[in-house]
Amino acid sequence: MKFIKRFWPLIFVIVVWMIFSFPYFFQNKVPYSSTYQVNHFFPWSSYEKFWGPVKNNAMPDIHSQIYPWKKFTTDTYKSGQVPLWNPNNFSGNPHLANFQSAVLSPFNILFFALPFIDAWSILILLQPLLAGFFMYLMLRSFLVGKVGSLIGALSFMFCGFMTVWMAYGTLSYAVLYLPLAIYSIEKFSQTQKNKFLILLALTIPLSFFSGHFQISIYFFFTLFLFAAFKIIENRKNLILIFPLFLGLVFSLPQVLPSLDFYKSSIRSSIFIITEVIPFKYLVTLFAPDYFGNPVTRNDWFGHYAEWASFVGIIPLIFSFFAFSKKNKLCLFFLLLLVFSLILVIDSPISGFIVSLKIPVISTSSLSRIIVLCSFSLSALSAFGFDNFINLIKIKNYKKIYLVSSIAALAILSLSILPLILGMPSDKISIAFKSLRLPAFLLIIYFSYIFIESKTKIKIKNLNLIFLILVLLQSLYFSIKWMPFDPKGLVYPSLLVIDAIKKNVSAGRVFGNFGAEISSYYQIPSIEGYDPLYIGRYGEFIRSGDFGSLKEGERSLVKISRRGEYMNRALDLLGVTLIFHPIADTNQNWAFPVWEDKSRFALVYQDEKFQLFKNKTAVERAKLFYDYEVIKDKEKIIKRFYSPDFDFRNKIILEENPNTKISKGKGSSQIVLYSPNKIVIKAKTTTSALLFLSDNYYPGWKVKVNDRETKIYRADYTFRAVLVPQGESAVEFFFVPGF
Repeated sequence: MKFIKRFWPLIFVIVVWMIFSFPYFFQNKVPYSSTYQVNHFFPWSSYEKFWGPVKNNAMPDIHSQIYPWKKFTTDTYKSGQVPLWNPNNFSGNPHLANFQSAVLSPFNILFFALPFIDAWSILILLQPLLAGFFMYLMLRSFLVGKVGSLIGALSFMFCGFMTVWMAYGTLSYAVLYLPLAIYSIEKFSQTQKNKFLILLALTIPLSFFSGHFQISIYFFFTLFLFAAFKIIENRKNLILIFPLFLGLVFSLPQVLPSLDFYKSSIRSSIFIITEVIPFKYLVTLFAPDYFGNPVTRNDWFGHYAEWASFVGIIPLIFSFFAFSKKNKLCLFFLLLLVFSLILVIDSPISGFIVSLKIPVISTSSLSRIIVLCSFSLSALSAFGFDNFINLIKIKNYKKIYLVSSIAALAILSLSILPLILGMPSDKISIAFKSLRLPAFLLIIYFSYIFIESKTKIKIKNLNLIFLILVLLQSLYFSIKWMPFDPKGLVYPSLLVIDAIKKNVSAGRVFGNFGAEISSYYQIPSIEGYDPLYIGRYGEFIRSGDFGSLKEGERSLVKISRRGEYMNRALDLLGVTLIFHPIADTNQNWAFPVWEDKSRFALVYQDEKFQLFKNKTAVERAKLFYDYEVIKDKEKIIKRFYSPDFDFRNKIILEENPNTKISKGKGSSQIVLYSPNKIVIKAKTTTSALLFLSDNYYPGWKVKVNDRETKIYRADYTFRAVLVPQGESAVEFFFVPGF
């Protein structure tokens, strides 16, 4: 009983978490939208007219990036290598340096102990639990009462940001350590014990290893501000600078390769204002479905996930009470709240921030800083609840009515503002429906105040009542959003996938699929979807449309199906297999694999798909005995795609190798191909250039006959290395840019 009495708040958090996680633990369902995968992604979507209802179709990146990348990460670790490079996307792409891969996350250990889907499920479900625990610890360190701390913890663990990004397993992890880090600073300030400095230093790499650089920047920025706040309060806290610096040093194995990769990507040069939030959308702080919800397919305005600010109506009301008592900590969270709102709301200020061209911040969605708004309001609600209870105890109902009225007026104003600014008549019913639960909770709140102040009735278990009110809206919001789908629909096996793996041999596959096939099954492909990819490669692919230099797209590499020079690109890339939906045959927007039977040979067919072998593909590793040197980017592209350029027998280099190469004969064979190491045996009658149609990237090094030599960038974005006459062992190996 003593244990329960002492730790009942944490037990309460666990019970709430178990209620949320009930479908996984008791219904054999997983927090992964498997119905969305099989209904919307090739090839599964073609085989059944209806796999089952899709609950949430607003998180495609999980299927096309995060989940298959995690599978590739796990498989590579299990093979004995650190997953530094992914050869299956974009003809090779940095993997560890791609922040969202979360290669260094300590939670990857789960995938060694459990089946993959169960490890993924625990990874996802731990987020609200940890967020609740850490928020509770932080608030208790501020001497907030247990119930107030619980209200703040519940509000944060199921706030808009934490909930809508939970299924990704990256963004929420990057921020959930924030209350633990602030707890460490506060406890050190109180006790001057070094163990809290150690804990503080560890929270920083935990955030940076979690998989989202932008959110980790916000995390560290807030941490720095709070440390500065405590240093101003007491000069003895100046030592806090050391663990902050040490934490950044611990994070360098992730940060440095990512910065190198960022500079090589298209994203680094695209500065646009994206996902800033209109002021009227702040009504979703307490009515998250005011403009609809993707789950109910009635969302019609804005970006539900990117703009999610929900904290709940009861925590929002209590946050107004945080200022009825002077408290410097409340002032800190108020300033953080105001700062985050200024940046996130659509205004000239957000435009100015983008104009500064700050790496990552100015090239990503500004709206994600809304998490600091939710975090601040959750903390303020905890302080406010304590102040509210104190006002009840001293019977200061005048102040309670005043603050409650101000809060209600603000809530009412946010509720009617979209209507005043103009709202389609057919959408008003959506807004009104979304206000029913907040209105119900608001009525209960004011009914309590009225009964307490105007009657002799005294309501018992007041704390429990308010906890239930907070819990009711938070759980309703999170359970409504989060998909728990049948485990059996997660990557169901298909014969066509087996056929792809069987027939691709040492080449690559071209077709309408992404990382959900290429990374998950480790099948090399030439296309991909990702905010970060090697910019040169995107330019090469896109330029194949008309043969002139084009910038790559922001987050997509997709070769034109009817591009004038796409066959040349496919051959050079070593595409040996074409994945073709039969329904696309004779469609003018599809790749015309059916038109040239001399070039493409059918190797597999079922009722939905065909696989064609490309008989003219260039070997992935090939010896060349002729080259040109061109340094200008536009001229390289123009020359490569010109009809008179013999790309099968000549390559373009950007540096002169200063070695005489004469015509000869030879052969090359890939004897080992793994993510971080490639071994090729070459045999030639004269010196030659060994070409590898994998992306050129500074992290790659090469040894020829155990002697390190230079890799030349060839044909705009690929690799070539000089090999001497005779037999040679060529070993490419990847070294991250630390």
